[in-house]
Amino acid sequence: MSLMSHDYPEMTAADVIAFVQLLNENHIEVFIDGGWGVDALLGEKTRPHTDLDIALQHKDVPQVRALLEARGYKDVPRDDTWECNFVKGDEEGHEIDFHSYTFDETGNHIFGVKYPFESLTGTGSVNGFPVKCISPEWMVKFHTGYKLDENDYRDVKALCQRFGIEMPVEYDEFARADEGIRIPHKPS
Repeated sequence: MSLMSHDYPEMTAADVIAFVQLLNENHIEVFIDGGWGVDALLGEKTRPHTDLDIALQHKDVPQVRALLEARGYKDVPRDDTWECNFVKGDEEGHEIDFHSYTFDETGNHIFGVKYPFESLTGTGSVNGFPVKCISPEWMVKFHTGYKLDENDYRDVKALCQRFGIEMPVEYDEFARADEGIRIPHKPS
């Protein structure tokens, strides 16, 4: 059984909510990252999403894998796959991108994807459903240091405007191009 309820590979708000509810029912804490994390912070869907990025404690990975595999999800091969960063997908083409971490008892990162402890303090909503997510400040920081695209620019611009965060200089070229130009959204 799939978590998805349609015939095209878009991760909808209903899909996100169903996944978060599944984890909540199994006492697994998850933080929404990526495009859906941005939209959760903003409290509205701003563009289509083809996947769901999540952050979770590494100790929960085996249980989440089992829950998804029971629903038809399989590993999606990628060059950057490792035990703390992998993708599970279903037959309909929907993907969940996992980023796992481990902190010690004082909140210091000791294993996995290097999320700072304070980055896991955001709250937002997906169609009114409350979710935990990456904090706005860290979401903006995480949207730097790689090849940026228009979706990154739109996401960061919206977060900076909503939360009073300074726009990173990496986006200056996009900001100049945006003056008077509307670029259509594309799924990511």
